[in-house]
Amino acid sequence: MNSHQLFRRSRTRLALWYALVMGVILSLSGFGMYRSLVQSNWAAMEREMESISGTLHDSLEPMLPASENPTAVLRRILPELCLAGQSCNVSPTLIQRHTTGISDRSTYYIRLFNHQSHLLAFSPNQPVDLPQTFNAAPWQTFQSANGVRYHQFTIILHSSEAHHTAPQSRQASWGYLQIGRTLEPFDAEVNRMQWILVIGFPIALGVVAASSWWLSGLAMQPIYQSYQQQQQFTANAAHELRSPLASLLATVEAMLRLPPAQQHDIPMMLHTVERQGRRLSHLITDLLFLTSLEHSSSPKPFQSCCLNDLMSDLTEEFLELATIAEIHLTHHLPKHEIYVLGNESQLYRLVSNLMANAIQYTPSGGAVVVSLTAHDHTAFITVKDTGIGIATAAQPYIFDRFYRVDSDRSRETGGTGLGLAIAQAIAQVHKGSIQVHSDLGQGTIFTLLLPLTGEAAMP
Repeated sequence: MNSHQLFRRSRTRLALWYALVMGVILSLSGFGMYRSLVQSNWAAMEREMESISGTLHDSLEPMLPASENPTAVLRRILPELCLAGQSCNVSPTLIQRHTTGISDRSTYYIRLFNHQSHLLAFSPNQPVDLPQTFNAAPWQTFQSANGVRYHQFTIILHSSEAHHTAPQSRQASWGYLQIGRTLEPFDAEVNRMQWILVIGFPIALGVVAASSWWLSGLAMQPIYQSYQQQQQFTANAAHELRSPLASLLATVEAMLRLPPAQQHDIPMMLHTVERQGRRLSHLITDLLFLTSLEHSSSPKPFQSCCLNDLMSDLTEEFLELATIAEIHLTHHLPKHEIYVLGNESQLYRLVSNLMANAIQYTPSGGAVVVSLTAHDHTAFITVKDTGIGIATAAQPYIFDRFYRVDSDRSRETGGTGLGLAIAQAIAQVHKGSIQVHSDLGQGTIFTLLLPLTGEAAMP
């Protein structure tokens, strides 16, 4: 299985886990919200029914007669109700319609029973197939023959005389009042919420799936890039190590096959072995150093470093090399001292790499100028040469490991292709950066930016 298929499968699994977790969360939250809305609507409906029944109860009880034949009184109290056993041809006035306190008569109905559970009066709009047998349960829910559900509340009524008697004689009730309502609006609302869940959940799940695929791609992208960089680094390191090892082994093999008459060639071959061995040692040392920088495993804590002294020492160190190469090396340092917080040996190596590259890639008769300035709480170290320059297309890659603009010349000068990668890593560890400006055939300017410490003396 190649790496592309491996990461694609990993992305698919990650997207499925994202979608599964989000699907479970959406399901639980949607079902919880649905149940909460249904229960809150049901509770609000029951509170409304209790409020209406309480109003009617408080209005009726003071006027209820003790007689067994309350027909006339009930018609006077509730003119819009039909009396049991009589024709229901009532046409109450507008004022009489409001005596019951029910505004929506298409939804609610009323029934009155005596203490013997006989029906006395009822609303004209009560359901036709309403159960005629009395049930004293406070709350009842039933369904008619046409499939419409009803919810009903029953409350006990006492006559007006019962309020003036002794408490023990008030146990007997005058009768019962039932307030009922159709559940069609409630069921329609519940059905609407169910359809929203049925239609909305797959849509939301589809959006979650698409988002999961996109998010998994974002999550896998840096891992995939890191994997590709690691593969490229491994390939480059193997290539860099293979060449000197092959040369070293070839030289050793040639030494072993030398006839006795050519033993005088052994010292020259040993120099070749030593040179290749040193190249391998430098390469391995650079790789280990770069790895330690990336893992922030600096052996020493940062201290205040004077850049003036560092630049002066480096110029003096490279002066002999520049003289041999017939290159004019100069430096420009400010009179005030400039300090940064960092590891002095690492900063020394950083600037050393920049200066070494400038000298190596500048032809004889050229010049290298190193300068140090500071402003806006930032130190600027500039290394300017009049060398061969760097093509614009190659400039984004010069800080990559093992990248060489001029491979043949780099190998001649003993470069490993890690100098600028190490320089950039050191700059990043010190919270700095390196900028490059170059024109092919006209030279290159590397600018190192480092934050100043409080000890930096400003002019």
